[in-house]
Amino acid sequence: MKKTILVFGLISGVLSSAMMVATLPFMGELSSDRGYVIGYTAIVLSFLLVFFGIRSYRDNVSDGHITFSKGFLIGLGITLISCVFYVATWEIVYYNFLPNFWDNYGKHVQEKMTASGASAAAVEEQIAKIQQYKKMYANPLFNAAMTFIEPFPVGLLITLLSAAVLRKKPNSQLVASV
Repeated sequence: MKKTILVFGLISGVLSSAMMVATLPFMGELSSDRGYVIGYTAIVLSFLLVFFGIRSYRDNVSDGHITFSKGFLIGLGITLISCVFYVATWEIVYYNFLPNFWDNYGKHVQEKMTASGASAAAVEEQIAKIQQYKKMYANPLFNAAMTFIEPFPVGLLITLLSAAVLRKKPNSQLVASV
């Protein structure tokens, strides 16, 4: 089980990290809405390895059967490894290549709110919140925790779905229950 988790977790993590790094040159050109779509699409694609990891364990190690709980544990392990890669990559990118991330994001929000007709007070309130986030994200532990909760729910959902879809009773139990 550990080997399956490690192999598929590493592949998922490397894929997640590679897709994050590949989108960096386009960050300035993408609107925030498109950025979210591209980002979460990359996360979902990397977490497809959860499904393949559970299936691989079921078919190659467990003689074609697996319980929901065993599949869930395998998927959770793969998800955690992938999330660690995601967080590590973001920490490197954020602190080394995006020193003005929050300032640029603040300008984007300000332009968007002004264009939509928001009041000056509402814009200032939102900019103050963004400045607070900037201070909080300066702490690497806070930054890592907030980054972790971005992909983890997606991985958890894919883990639950994969474990449910791939569960399979051993043939002897199937015959006995019929």
